Amino acid sequence: MTDASGAARHIIFAPLTDGGRGDVVARRIGEAIGLGLITDGEQLPKESDLASAFNVSTVTLREALSALRQQGLVETRRGRGGGTFVRAPVDASVARLRTLLRETGVHELREIGDQQVAVAGTAARLAAERASSDHIERLHELVDALACAKTVGARRRADGRFHIEIAAAAQSTRLTRQEIDLQGEIGELLWIPFGEAVHLDEAVEQHKAILAAIEAGQGAVARDHAEQHVEHGIARLIEFHLQLAKR
Repeated sequence: MTDASGAARHIIFAPLTDGGRGDVVARRIGEAIGLGLITDGEQLPKESDLASAFNVSTVTLREALSALRQQGLVETRRGRGGGTFVRAPVDASVARLRTLLRETGVHELREIGDQQVAVAGTAARLAAERASSDHIERLHELVDALACAKTVGARRRADGRFHIEIAAAAQSTRLTRQEIDLQGEIGELLWIPFGEAVHLDEAVEQHKAILAAIEAGQGAVARDHAEQHVEHGIARLIEFHLQLAKR
């Protein structure tokens, strides 16, 4: 599979707009690692370059890297060839994800769903107008990656990257940033096993339909498919949440 698009990576390392705190930097890098936008074993830029990219002080950047080390998401190697390297996260246990879903209210799930419908639908419509051949190729690879994914974590990453890549194909920095944030917030929950095989098959077919419309330049159709896909996922989550709440 190709690496994340240049647009998505540019947004990961873009200057902060919500304050220069170490926890904000750590969250952005951590989300990117969790979604596979920054890959296992990849070396991060030098501290001075990272601090400059995020528009934070070196002290703040070091606080963020320290937090990421404590989470096991990066490691620092000394000496020649040293630096800070990404460590792929251990996938969250199904039990922990179910607990998180149980504690997330229906109203909050609907609020997240409303936002994601707006973001995903608009991104798909614009991608149908603006996507390059490279974007289309990456989207095909991500559809295949989801179809072949065997674990909850692998499915979450392929699904999340598909939606982020659509936003990148829309050539909208704001939509891409919002999609990354949404995937970091709810992406894992969407893949909690619950009628798992059927859910995977349905999701792959829905991704194929979205991509076919984007590739054909059918913006309205792409938007409708993307919105229905998100609505389906949120409805599934709410149903599962209500079942868990009864136990």
